[in-house]
Amino acid sequence: MITTKGYAAQSAGADLAEWSFERREVGPHDVQFDILFCGVCHSDLHQIRDDWFPGIYPMVPGHEIVGRIVKVGDQVTKFKVGELAGTGCMVDSCGKCHNCKDGLEQYCDHGNIQTYNATNHYTDGMPTYGGYSKTIVVKEDFVLRVQEGQPLANVAPLLCAGITTYSPLRHWKVGKGHKLAVLGLGGLGHMAVKFGVAFGAEVTVLSTSPAKEADAKKLGAHNFLLTSDKAQFKAAQNTFDFILDTVSAPHDIAAYMSLLRTNGTHICVGVPPEPAKIPPFALIGGRKSVAGSMIGGLPETQEMLDFCAANNIVSDVEVIDIKDIATAYERMLKGDVRYRFVIDMATL
Repeated sequence: MITTKGYAAQSAGADLAEWSFERREVGPHDVQFDILFCGVCHSDLHQIRDDWFPGIYPMVPGHEIVGRIVKVGDQVTKFKVGELAGTGCMVDSCGKCHNCKDGLEQYCDHGNIQTYNATNHYTDGMPTYGGYSKTIVVKEDFVLRVQEGQPLANVAPLLCAGITTYSPLRHWKVGKGHKLAVLGLGGLGHMAVKFGVAFGAEVTVLSTSPAKEADAKKLGAHNFLLTSDKAQFKAAQNTFDFILDTVSAPHDIAAYMSLLRTNGTHICVGVPPEPAKIPPFALIGGRKSVAGSMIGGLPETQEMLDFCAANNIVSDVEVIDIKDIATAYERMLKGDVRYRFVIDMATL
């Protein structure tokens, strides 16, 4: 076993603190890389608080992981020691179902294995521990190639915030001639704006905060709609082909359906703690849809990383010391981050 250390919650709602633990030895098909940076996702906070389901403790969060390879198994063919690598939200899946064979491992019929807060029933039955740590061992098929010459702290959030917004925009073929509304301008929303603009759509940011308008325009958004302004909201009815909903706080999805054109789609990627209530009448009058999307498969995630490298797209981040993670969580809950906290793992 490989002895390492990380920051862990010992129980639901507990503060994170340094913790020594063991990872498995590098197997024939494994890659070990020392972690340089790890993004701080809103879902990290949800999971250490058991907001969605009972967690597995001690829990080491983190699934936006970038580092440099220090060891590879003797059957590994795609990676070499010294290369950069990344891992996102998954570290395994069955590999046999139709979704896995189609490169949609996130929808594995038998369940993907999350990078943390999961038990890997495909291998050793042990808990998985995430990227708030010094090193990680990952199956080769779930390791992603990161190109040299990029600001690695800014690349890390692409492994969740990036692919979570890239994938639905690609799936629904959002691009030139489409009007895209991005609901919420946080870690996910700011990436949605960048991708939407890069794909050629006319992008409007929907926000409750007038303070976000300048940032929205700086990120490339063509328009800004203050949703608390009743006149602006009414004027925007029947405007958008797509709404990409990145909000993880409770909000009324049905209220936004009037902004969609006929055949419009409201795509949920944020995960509020409470179920959404959507009256059928909000949908049937314009043949409108509410849909969801969850991260992306391995091929698409690699495609996204390569697209970002080629087009100079990265996340806007604030790099923090790991000892400041509790403060970062508090600020994240208040929306006080532009736009993703990233932990410098050299501080652990």
